[in-house]
Amino acid sequence: MIPNVTREIIDLGDGRSISIETGKLAKQADGAVVVRMGDAMLLATVVSAKSASPGVDFLPLTVDYREKFAAAGRFPGGFFKREARPSDSEVLTMRLVDRVLRPLFPNDYHAETQVMIQLMSHDDEVMPDALAGLAASAALAVSDAPFSTLISEVRVARVDGAFIINPSKAQLAASDIDMMIGASADSIAMVEGEMEEISEQEMVEAIKFAHEAIKVQVAAQEKMRAAVGKERRTYEEERSDEAIHAKVRELSYDKYFEIAKAGSSKQERSEKFSLLKEEVKEAFTEEELLENGDLVGKYLSKTQKEAVRNVILDLGLRLDGRKTNEIRPIWCEVDYLPSVHGSAIFTRGETQALATVTLGTSREANVIDLPTDQGEEKFYLHYNFPPFSTGEARPLRGTSRREVGHGNLAQRALKKMIPEENPYTVRVVSEVLESNGSSSMATVCAGTLALMDAGVQMKKPVSGIAMGLISDEETGRWAVLSDILGDEDHLGDMDFKVTGTADGITACQMDIKIDGLNYEIMEQALNQARDGRLHILDKLTEVIDTPRPEVKRHSPKIIKVTIPGDYIGALIGPGGKVIQELQKESDTTIVINEVDDMGEVEILGTSPEGIDMVLRKIDSITFKPKAGETYSVKVIKMLDFGAVVEYNDALGNEVLLHVSEIAWERTENVSDVINMGDVFDVKYIGIDPKTRKEKVSRKALLPRPPRDENRPPREDRPRDNRGRDDRRGRDDRNARNRDDRNNDRAQKEDGNNDTKES
Repeated sequence: MIPNVTREIIDLGDGRSISIETGKLAKQADGAVVVRMGDAMLLATVVSAKSASPGVDFLPLTVDYREKFAAAGRFPGGFFKREARPSDSEVLTMRLVDRVLRPLFPNDYHAETQVMIQLMSHDDEVMPDALAGLAASAALAVSDAPFSTLISEVRVARVDGAFIINPSKAQLAASDIDMMIGASADSIAMVEGEMEEISEQEMVEAIKFAHEAIKVQVAAQEKMRAAVGKERRTYEEERSDEAIHAKVRELSYDKYFEIAKAGSSKQERSEKFSLLKEEVKEAFTEEELLENGDLVGKYLSKTQKEAVRNVILDLGLRLDGRKTNEIRPIWCEVDYLPSVHGSAIFTRGETQALATVTLGTSREANVIDLPTDQGEEKFYLHYNFPPFSTGEARPLRGTSRREVGHGNLAQRALKKMIPEENPYTVRVVSEVLESNGSSSMATVCAGTLALMDAGVQMKKPVSGIAMGLISDEETGRWAVLSDILGDEDHLGDMDFKVTGTADGITACQMDIKIDGLNYEIMEQALNQARDGRLHILDKLTEVIDTPRPEVKRHSPKIIKVTIPGDYIGALIGPGGKVIQELQKESDTTIVINEVDDMGEVEILGTSPEGIDMVLRKIDSITFKPKAGETYSVKVIKMLDFGAVVEYNDALGNEVLLHVSEIAWERTENVSDVINMGDVFDVKYIGIDPKTRKEKVSRKALLPRPPRDENRPPREDRPRDNRGRDDRRGRDDRNARNRDDRNNDRAQKEDGNNDTKES
């Protein structure tokens, strides 16, 4: 049976286009589409259960994104030649899509839902993560799942002042902005990216530009949805009981309000909230709780949220007693851990991060091996969020998606401030020791302090702040909150993280939990974030305002040397013998990378003497004397016809000093002039054309002996005629031989002529 294919084309306006196709693949899924841009193709599917599992009061949504190695014509690395756990890059793409989709499902829809996106064909000119949000939304559009507000995501870059939608890798490399924007046709839902110290206004302009492109992509999905013609499914709505709701609200609202406005600590506030919940439940019988306990719990949470939000909107007070634009108390400390290369503690209210810095060679770079990207990271950051940081006890199940996402945000915030000429591979690790909101921004601040403590020459220090939003759709009231708490994040409408220097924004991450965030709110949030960011930056620079001029005494020092490619083999030695022995003797780590027919040698060690030993060895191996130059040498071997000397500036490089070049006077015995261990200068003559060997001279640097005045003139010296007589006799014999040969030739010619005449 020939499939009935529906297709829509999205024109990007610059000769590029995106196609969305459905009806050909994966028809047993609730919805399936293929999104194509260039030669890049993504298959997105969605399957949602027809009913919710008993007792589930949330949306169990799973978003999965995978890049298949076959899509790029490559084999998976490692021993097992198949794709395994998702890479950090894939996890980050999953989070980007999830954060936009999740708030737009109906609040009472609790059926198990799975969205799967896979890269089936790769194009080097197309970055597929920018198409994942469009593919997921389009799959939902052609399904019967109750997802009514369609979205899309795009990447926006700026090259030479011009914005570009979904740029190529080359364009992104030349851009000062790399932002992913997720939105519906009406409002922004998600923003994440990194920038090179741009202003708040420039960021808003980039978001608006991206939003216009998203509107076109949403319109194409709407056309496809209409063409497919699937009706939205009906589902069983949540149970409700207005009588129970009214009773719970009457018993708890005023008390929640009083607790919220009291301005207490997290632990004290949590205990009071818990006691109030137990108090309200006591007003119900055991039979009522057995039958409707889930409703009582739901209405308690709803009432608590309402009371907390009204305290902020009515009184301008927050759970810990702060005003809306006030920052929690901050204290910092550097050089806390004695053995690490750099460390810092950053504490803001009840959130605390301990950051460490480790310095290494290029061998410690983070290797990236993906179907769509291969390379290395010389600066990377890892974020850990142990359960004790929130007073919980739970098993560790490996690195969570949240930890990957928060670590990536902090890494992007800091990496633009690491100079390109930094010789080290730098790893930052943040351990969150306490958490009550904004631990990723605490990681940015602690990371900045630790990097400067380690002696990494950062261009500028970076700070970060998380902004929140409380809004009331009915009255139109709203308030932007600076430096949000964990409860404010949970009960609020926005989590907007902004990092930057004193001169501009370096990274951001925004998640909106409501439909309808306008640009007025966004602009106020950005301006309020700038004030808070600068306040925090002042606190950081009070502790350490510039990077330490040098790494610490126990930290490794790194020296980079470039040598001609021809000498790489000599430095490594047969089977690595030379470099291994040198590392052992010098207590250093030596890494050699071949770049453009040259050898880039990295020497890492804590001992200056060890590093000097390696440098001397490299000088020795690559030493090339120049003709006419003078060099200091040492006698290392005596011979009958001279001495073997070693260049003091290049130990191991030996050359023969011939007896005729030791002194101007005739030298019968070498030891009469020089001895083992003697140090003196020689002149490098060059390559002897007769012996094809290097030639040096000691006598060339010595003054020529003066003329002996008592020696008789040449014409008065006794002459030895034996040599002259021998030469004269030899000349006579040669003359006679020539005459005999001439006579023979003449006789032969006469005979030939006689024959011709006859």
